[in-house]
Amino acid sequence: MSTPTSSSIRTIDVALGSRSYPVWIGPGLLTDTSRWRAMLRGRHALVISNTTVAPLYLDRVAAGLDGLHWSSFLIDDGEAHKTFANVGRALEALAQLGATRDACVVALGGGVVGDLAGFSAACWMRGIDFIQMPTTLLSMVDSSVGGKTGVNLPAGKNLVGAFHQPRAVVADIDTLATLPDREYRAGLAEVVKGAAIGDPAFFTWLEQHAAALNARETAPLIEAIARKVQYKAGVVARDETEQGERALLNLGHTFGHALETAGKYTVLLHGEGVAIGMLLAAKLSERLGMSEAGDTARMHRLLETLGLPTAIPAGMDPAQLLALMRLDKKNLAGTLRLILWRGVGRAEIVSGVSEDDVLAVLEAATR
Repeated sequence: MSTPTSSSIRTIDVALGSRSYPVWIGPGLLTDTSRWRAMLRGRHALVISNTTVAPLYLDRVAAGLDGLHWSSFLIDDGEAHKTFANVGRALEALAQLGATRDACVVALGGGVVGDLAGFSAACWMRGIDFIQMPTTLLSMVDSSVGGKTGVNLPAGKNLVGAFHQPRAVVADIDTLATLPDREYRAGLAEVVKGAAIGDPAFFTWLEQHAAALNARETAPLIEAIARKVQYKAGVVARDETEQGERALLNLGHTFGHALETAGKYTVLLHGEGVAIGMLLAAKLSERLGMSEAGDTARMHRLLETLGLPTAIPAGMDPAQLLALMRLDKKNLAGTLRLILWRGVGRAEIVSGVSEDDVLAVLEAATR
């Protein structure tokens, strides 16, 4: 377990006026209770975690809750458990706790836990505080920042949710030591996404430091997390509720969510779906004459270097994937609205995309 020092902790502020909050990135943060305990305003706290993470890290968080009236609520691990049923159980746990309007929900886990905990906090008494304590790379660089919360339906991913910003994000990189390689690589996909959208210099940096990131070297890892969070924080500050620019953060997600849903959330991790989805978006951009083959090749090469999948899993039907893409929240007036690019670092929102072109790209990727 690391002991945090002021020089080892990176702080990034998400600037949202009275609802601004810090994102702390570095080692030893879960046990740095003097830092995050001050963010709890009341005397009630509910820690929401899962059956994989809680045995590893709940004790560290519990030490910081001493003196409060608190309890924990655990869900099973995996995207399939981000459901209304579990939100209902979380709300019952808040009721049993006697949680008042100054209570706080603490989300200890990856993106599934963070989304479900944040949505539960948004629902309880029409909105109480919550703190994100992400324990996966993917949640550190993406889902813990920006206030998107929600649950899945059988019809699609994240179709129900709310914008509800946390009080703070506590990204303790020590928790990544127990993260399986596949989960770690899935997180790197979201790092690549930020660079691909709007930071070509960061994309080049990732190409140059891919080996160090694969080896989980501390300094490059903190730098990669901080640069992605800094980029996302700027976008969120300018467009909190995704009326424009923030939609760019969904590069690869329309394809990726369809792939996850088609696999019933058991075939692909979210980051794996995003990786394949980004490459499909690059191929579609190239087909539409928006980008060059060399851009697609760079994306393909970096994803493969980082050990990420780049092919649609066997057995998935292109027509079914297209049908699932029609349910995407970004679509308008019954037409596909996708995030594509004009090359590395130049993503844009494209409306009225032809379904024939999308289907052609999907079919070519499944042969």
